[in-house]
Amino acid sequence: MIINRLDEDQLAHYADELAELLVDTVDGGASVGFLAPMDRAAAVAWWKERAGAVAAGRVAVWAALDGQRAVGTVGLAFPDKPNSRHRAELVKLMVHRDARGHGLGRRLLGTAEHAARSAGITLLHLDTETDSPAERLYGSAGWTRAGVIPDYAADPAGVLRPTTLYYKRLTGTAPTR
Repeated sequence: MIINRLDEDQLAHYADELAELLVDTVDGGASVGFLAPMDRAAAVAWWKERAGAVAAGRVAVWAALDGQRAVGTVGLAFPDKPNSRHRAELVKLMVHRDARGHGLGRRLLGTAEHAARSAGITLLHLDTETDSPAERLYGSAGWTRAGVIPDYAADPAGVLRPTTLYYKRLTGTAPTR
């Protein structure tokens, strides 16, 4: 299995496979911003809409590919304000239910952290559903829990749930973006 950073053309090329991953993630109960059941056409459209942000350098996306099948993904969202170019948000870390439990989430997380360091990012942040499996991953990977916001977002079933904010300081140089 390989993990590739996708450019805008590759993102469009793999939109169907990434949509299957998004549908599986949401329908499996992970809170990544969508409600279940996840409409496949909406998932394809969502991924295709990311291409402009990738092309502009506002978002970076990596996909774990098992042949042509996308079994995992992670992204970094870069702020556009001059005072925040030292940081990025970790977004949409997803692993297909069939591929969980083999360290892929940790590999994707490490890939994003390495890329952030290489880009001169010194601070990463994220939010995740409180008490989720993802929260355990971030804690064990050295991320610092900053706090919990009650009723932050609806889970895939539509129930308001708290979210936990995390950050991680990275060693690196001045931002190069």
